[in-house]
Amino acid sequence: MLTFGMNHHDAAAAAREPAAAKAALGTSLMAIEHGNEPNGYALHGFRQEPWTFVQYDAEIAEYRSAIEAAAPGIPLAGPDVSGSGAFESWGLGEVVDQRPTLLTGHHYPLGCEELPPPTVTRLLSARVQRREGSSLQRYMAISRASEIPFRLDETNTVSCGGVAGISNTFASALWAVGYVAQAMSMGTSGINVQGNPANCNGYTPLCASTPEALATGALGAQPEWYALLLLKSLVGDRPLQTSTSSGGRPNVQVRTLLSADGTLHFVIVDGDPPGARRVALRVRAGGGFGAGSILSLTAPSPASLSGVRLGGRAVSADGSWSRPARLPRAANRRGTIEVTVMPGSAALLSVSPRRVR
Repeated sequence: MLTFGMNHHDAAAAAREPAAAKAALGTSLMAIEHGNEPNGYALHGFRQEPWTFVQYDAEIAEYRSAIEAAAPGIPLAGPDVSGSGAFESWGLGEVVDQRPTLLTGHHYPLGCEELPPPTVTRLLSARVQRREGSSLQRYMAISRASEIPFRLDETNTVSCGGVAGISNTFASALWAVGYVAQAMSMGTSGINVQGNPANCNGYTPLCASTPEALATGALGAQPEWYALLLLKSLVGDRPLQTSTSSGGRPNVQVRTLLSADGTLHFVIVDGDPPGARRVALRVRAGGGFGAGSILSLTAPSPASLSGVRLGGRAVSADGSWSRPARLPRAANRRGTIEVTVMPGSAALLSVSPRRVR
């Protein structure tokens, strides 16, 4: 998916980029987006006020005509807004006037310049989780009503490239597991986790420690990479409705998804700090399922820069990771599986159907 710039209004020049992309990528070019966060153009001095979807819509018509002449048949995605608040008007306008094949927008739970300033505690707080749920609901309400899928095509921890001590810590991995699972559970069609491999202090799953390493492609794994490795098991799953009782621990998230082979995946995140008591989680899977396997994501603390482990293992220097041959098991006793969750950790509980003999 290609997002081309509209900062400077020149439809004829802009059309050359999608044309070159189509020539190079062919059917691998899924769609094009007209501008990155175009709702903010006036704020950044690229357009004069008033700058609303009405003005943007008129420009899109001009751009689409130029692109269709240069490279016909490329699907449209958009409006690629900076957040769900803008999407309520810009997304609806895109649906009515442009009929894209894919709706898109961004999300950052914390702002780099906001007050109070971003912290690890705020990133993992129940309040941020609730706000994220409301934001996703705004996106998905228009997606469901229009029957056009929605993709969260840019997200990460703190805007403006991230904040050292938050975006490069284990807290970013815990946030990513919880947020991606939440977005999946609410029906998004896909998620792009933003990254800058040249900045190991900001948000990025992979980065190079020096300019020389970047030039040769020698990237190392950041904590968020571990989150993506855990979440990889959920690709293709469909969400199931999940009801939970927190028992006074609102910072524990549980999402349930069902794989094509009938395996239940329970994604568990405990955002509490070290020193909090462990949680004994009772999962009611039902008698038709066997014991569960537990893939744990751990580190010394949410503030850790290193020591991250997935299934007790670190990733290799090239970013690869091998799943342990044996994972800890949790018995299914009369339809209930009990899992103990450490504070400041995440886990994927996989429960397969019992085999019929």
